[in-house]
Amino acid sequence: MKKGIKHEKASPFFDKLVFSKVKERLGGKIRIIVSGGAPLAVAVEEFLRVVTCAHVVQGYGLTETCAGSFAAIPNEFSMAGTVGPPVPHIDVRLESVSEMGYDALASIPRGEVCVKGSVLFSGYYKREDLTQEVLTDGWFHTGDVGEWQPNGALKIIDRKKNIFKLSQGEYVAVENLENIYGVLPEIDSIWVYGNSFESFLIAVINPNQQALENWAGQNGVTGSLAELCENAKTKEHFIAELAKAAKEKKLKGFEFVRAVHLDAVPFDMERDLITPTYKKKRPQMLKYYQGAIDALYKSSK
Repeated sequence: MKKGIKHEKASPFFDKLVFSKVKERLGGKIRIIVSGGAPLAVAVEEFLRVVTCAHVVQGYGLTETCAGSFAAIPNEFSMAGTVGPPVPHIDVRLESVSEMGYDALASIPRGEVCVKGSVLFSGYYKREDLTQEVLTDGWFHTGDVGEWQPNGALKIIDRKKNIFKLSQGEYVAVENLENIYGVLPEIDSIWVYGNSFESFLIAVINPNQQALENWAGQNGVTGSLAELCENAKTKEHFIAELAKAAKEKKLKGFEFVRAVHLDAVPFDMERDLITPTYKKKRPQMLKYYQGAIDALYKSSK
C-alpha cells in the first residue's frame, strides 16, 4: 500500500489466508472504520487497515462545527496520520500563530485551523463573551493548530490554548494543574505535559534547593543538587508529594502526574524556555526536553 497499490490488490493472498479471520470476527461485511475524538498513532492506523481488511480513516470536527469537518479519503494510504481534506460544505483556512512559531504562509503552512460555513453554531448559550472570542467575521477559531500536507490533507499538530486531550479522550487544562502543583514548597516551577498519544501526564520540575536539601538530609540521600535531581528516591518523593496535592484538591485520576524529570537549572530566557514576563514558552520547552519526555514515557509503561 505504501507503494501506491490499492488495499484490495496489495496482498490478496494474506487477506484471504490470515486477515479474513479478523474481518469475520467484526461481522464479515465491514468496509470502513472511522476514528475521531482523539488521534490514532500512524502505526495503529496502518495496523488496523491491514488486519481488518477495511478502510480505516480519521476525521476531525467540533460540536461548534456540527461535528465532522474533515475526513480522510478511503484507500488513500498517503493520508494515514492525517484527518484528510475538508468536507465540501465548509471553508477552511490556517491563521498564523506567531508566538508559537507557526506561519500559515510558509512553504509548509502551519497555523490555527479556522472554519467558516452555514453549519457553524450561532454562539454559546448566554455567553456572548465566549462567542466573540472564537467567532471573527464568520470564522470559527478552533484552537487547534494544523499543518497542510502536499496531498491536501490536514494534520493536527498542536493546541493553541493550553488544553489538550489524552489518548483516552479526557481533556486536561494544564495551567490549572500547574497552579495546583506549583504551590508545593518543594517546587520552584513546574511544567506539566501530556499529549493525545499517551494516557497519563508527566512533569518537568525545578525543585526548591533548600527544601530538597532538607529532605535529602533527613532521608540519608547525599550529593550535589544536580545529583539529587537524578536520584530515583528523590523522584519518587516528588511523585508522592504531587499525588498528595492531587488528592487534597480532589483531582481526577488522569490529572495525576505519573512521572517527573527534575532540572536543577531554573527555566530561563537563555534557553528560550520563558518570556521576559516569566511565562512558559511551551513549544520551546517541548523541543528542549523532548529527550527527557520520551524517556519518561518509555520507562513508565
